[in-house]
Amino acid sequence: MKILIIGAAGMVGQKFVARLCADAELGGQAIDALRLYDIVPPELPDARFPVETGAGDLSVPGEAERLVADRPDVIFHLAAVVSGEAETDFDKGYRINLEGTQRLFEAVRALQYMPRLVFSSSIAVFGAPFPEKIGDEFLSAPLSSYGTQKACCELLLADYSRKGFFDGLAIRLPTVVVRPGRPNKAASGFFSNILREPLAGKEAVLPVSRDVRHWLVSPRTAAGFLVHAATIDTQAVGPRRALTMPGVSVTVAEMIAALDRVAGENRSALIREAPDELVDRLVSGWPRDFNAERATKLGFVADGSIDEIIRIHIDEEMGGKLG
Repeated sequence: MKILIIGAAGMVGQKFVARLCADAELGGQAIDALRLYDIVPPELPDARFPVETGAGDLSVPGEAERLVADRPDVIFHLAAVVSGEAETDFDKGYRINLEGTQRLFEAVRALQYMPRLVFSSSIAVFGAPFPEKIGDEFLSAPLSSYGTQKACCELLLADYSRKGFFDGLAIRLPTVVVRPGRPNKAASGFFSNILREPLAGKEAVLPVSRDVRHWLVSPRTAAGFLVHAATIDTQAVGPRRALTMPGVSVTVAEMIAALDRVAGENRSALIREAPDELVDRLVSGWPRDFNAERATKLGFVADGSIDEIIRIHIDEEMGGKLG
């Protein structure tokens, strides 16, 4: 089996690559070759099979055709301009997130074969006003450029799949926390910052109020979603090829309480409140809680709690020791 991962240098991409290299198989089939691609060169992992890395811009004409020329059996499209940057740089967001994705879809269509294509979407495809819990029938009506771009790609994926150009599945990921490394330009980045930095003994900035509620998943579980999406029987999914992934719904206050509960030592004292109008406006238009019944019935499994998500970060990124 040949696998292509676009966006492999990102945090979720790196977690997913590590999972594939450890398993050396996908859906019971041995991995024969893995190709990793991003705007910056992905790190070369240790693997029992050949791994090729490369860098480039998917939106450049001819780039998508080059990537799929060897007809990978499974394609994972994880690359995107993140939410905050897509909002402030309108042209870049549409060029990368929408035009780049359609170029990929067209490149696959031109080869006239039918790979599995997993697209990483987002709960940002939903916009306020929301019910208490968003169900599978709720209208996709985003209130951000990023959410609009993801929603457009979902529709394209469903149509290309309907026409038999590829076998696609879009998974709407909750916000992934705790993200390791340095903060990025995602408006949702503070959800990780207010946990990651205090766990390391550093100050964190909270740009929204503590009563903000959001839908979260750990990096480990997000990687598991990708594995399952690549191996699931899409006949059971049906024509609606976008699935909202299960997650953990918590308020910022509940996250902070879990931080002290898991890490102790009043770690929350390291969180400084500094309201940010842009972040607050974006977050206020994001969904808060879901009833992800379709995905759950299809075998996608969420983390157990925000406490579990914090412990995963301590175990996997901090060697089990607090800073």
